[in-house]
Amino acid sequence: MTKAAQTRRPEDFLELVERARRGRLKLYVGFAAGVGKTYRMLQEAHDLRRRGVDVVIAFIEPHGRPETSALIEGLEVVPRRRIEYRGVVVEEMDLDAALLRRPTVAVVDEIPHTNAPGSRNRKRYQDVLALLDAGINVIGAINVQHLESLNGLIERATGVVVRETVPDSFLTQADQVVNLDLAVEDLQERLRGGKIYAPDKIPWALENFFRDQNLATLRELALREVAESLDRAGLAKGAPELKASGRVMVCLASNPPRAKTLLSRGSRMAGRLNTDWFVVYVETPGEAPNLIDSEAQRHLLANVEKARELGAEVVRLKSDEPAQALLDFARTHGVAHVIVGRSMQPWWKQVLRGSVLTQLLREGTDFDLQVVAATDEERA
Repeated sequence: MTKAAQTRRPEDFLELVERARRGRLKLYVGFAAGVGKTYRMLQEAHDLRRRGVDVVIAFIEPHGRPETSALIEGLEVVPRRRIEYRGVVVEEMDLDAALLRRPTVAVVDEIPHTNAPGSRNRKRYQDVLALLDAGINVIGAINVQHLESLNGLIERATGVVVRETVPDSFLTQADQVVNLDLAVEDLQERLRGGKIYAPDKIPWALENFFRDQNLATLRELALREVAESLDRAGLAKGAPELKASGRVMVCLASNPPRAKTLLSRGSRMAGRLNTDWFVVYVETPGEAPNLIDSEAQRHLLANVEKARELGAEVVRLKSDEPAQALLDFARTHGVAHVIVGRSMQPWWKQVLRGSVLTQLLREGTDFDLQVVAATDEERA
């Protein structure tokens, strides 16, 4: 049987819906395909419909599972938008049709999905945000491995590369988070019974993603992530004095070799501390836009975009003393935690010429300083 941990009783979501102006978000979180997220969303949609709520399916992917497909019957489905891309017709959620239909509640599956070119938004989670901004309540589903800040950790722990991600800030916006938990053995039994994938894919799945250790790691992460989301919700709704003091600052160079790791670490730390975070880049005279090479400029812009997507406030400072500029900004903006990458310069150059890191270590004694090492891929 599936066990659920959540911020409120299931029926309380309707109370939130009735009070809302902006749409409310309820997320079912799992640790792998097949734990029952889509099935539970459809069950809840039927329950809401019986209670007189105007609910539609904006996008559902049953993956050929008969039990899931049967639950679609009796529910209104917004027709998908068909887009031709490189000679292939793909079907996407029709955001404009859902907005025009304007139901009280929309059910949206496969939230980390990347939309086909030509769609209004690049990612489906951005479509969900558009629905919420329009006052439409959403019930959706994600797996824990799709959270941006866990991406590197999951790749190192399981060897699985997850391409589709959502920023952690999306999870923190949820008014209710429900963890669908299942014993690893039960999930593998469902897989062997053909309830998750087609028969020809089962052996490969058992030898790769659905290995015992992989599933155990993902299950633990899902349980921990939902527990932390409950803590954050409690802090947000509880006494202000319980909120963590001190913001997080990530120091970003023009083309750091470990930008992805730095941004993920900052996003995760800020989420755990329930605080704001900054990504600060110091432009030195030699790094003016007309002097910096085009590749470094491209990487910088991509990193800035990713930082904003993850929920950071991006700040660009100008100074010929980057370490001092970072320290001054941190002291005037309530920063308590500074995250910086380890210098890739040889040690003797750092000793002779100094580095931003050594100056931060020497003069930033009033901050908690976290130095992030490069991964093997980043060193290469």
